[in-house]
Amino acid sequence: MEQTIRAEMVASIHSVVVAVGDSVEAGDTVVILESMKMEIPVVLEAGGTVVDIAVTAGDAVSRSEEHTSELQSH
Repeated sequence: MEQTIRAEMVASIHSVVVAVGDSVEAGDTVVILESMKMEIPVVLEAGGTVVDIAVTAGDAVSRSEEHTSELQSH
């Protein structure tokens, strides 16, 4: 089962803290967003292996757009 991660607000990507192939657990931070000079961690609801990362630092994201960074569940 794959899990798609989406931004919940208009923001820019401050940093991506995982890499393709990384094993991650529920609650792990995968991306840090920056909005209004605040850093907001994006955490996982389920664990798995990072399959694809569709964003890089500096990218702008919004909740109406789909940015498909994917995990394959354990």
